[in-house]
Amino acid sequence: MRILIAEDEQRARRGLKNLIMSISDEYEIAAEVSDGKQALEIMQIVKPDVVFTDLKMPYMGGLELIKAAKAADMKARFVIVSAYEEFDVARQAISLGVCEYLVKPIMFDEVRELMKRLGDEADGACACKGSLKDQYPNAHPLVRKSLSFIETGYAAKISQRELAENLGVSQEYLCYLFNKDVGMNFSRFVRTYRIDLAKKLLLTEAVPREEIPYKVGFSDSKYFNKVFREIEGVSVAEFLRKKGR
Repeated sequence: MRILIAEDEQRARRGLKNLIMSISDEYEIAAEVSDGKQALEIMQIVKPDVVFTDLKMPYMGGLELIKAAKAADMKARFVIVSAYEEFDVARQAISLGVCEYLVKPIMFDEVRELMKRLGDEADGACACKGSLKDQYPNAHPLVRKSLSFIETGYAAKISQRELAENLGVSQEYLCYLFNKDVGMNFSRFVRTYRIDLAKKLLLTEAVPREEIPYKVGFSDSKYFNKVFREIEGVSVAEFLRKKGR
């Protein structure tokens, strides 16, 4: 996969390059540029598969670069990397078909997951389809980042307080954003997501039934059964009986 990085801050540009290269040697950094105008010119030469672009750059910003590239019928997929958590910008990026909007500081796991999705997408369409974030396209960037964290880290202990600290905001602010954009509080969403995954495992029988609670992030089978009944309205046994299992 050929990648172009457009970022006017040298340290940030080098950091992103090193991060991507540390994930896999299959990723080739085809070019690094410091402004959008140069990025557009280089794109015509190196024909990257993916372009990581900052929003604020000299001569031509990230959104202008994306619009110009699409007007020229360039097929690259775009990922915005920005220190700005601007809802209107994120919404405009989505309307332009941007695959991802990453808010600095960038986490290694989210870039690794993004690169995997981009690599798995054979037809060149936006690789974020089917993800939790795809279900909430207009959510605040911090909420979308939280959804990515849940999607990749559901099997481990998830703390909203620690997540808020990693994102550089207060727990109260993240709680407010999550409730507003998702429609339920963070802890209930995590429980519901885990139970949805557990239901799929129960029906596919891909994992021994007694191991499922621990596979989806519960440390206690009794608590898992309690949460399952709370969310589904039936016990695990009743659920399986209704499904003919």
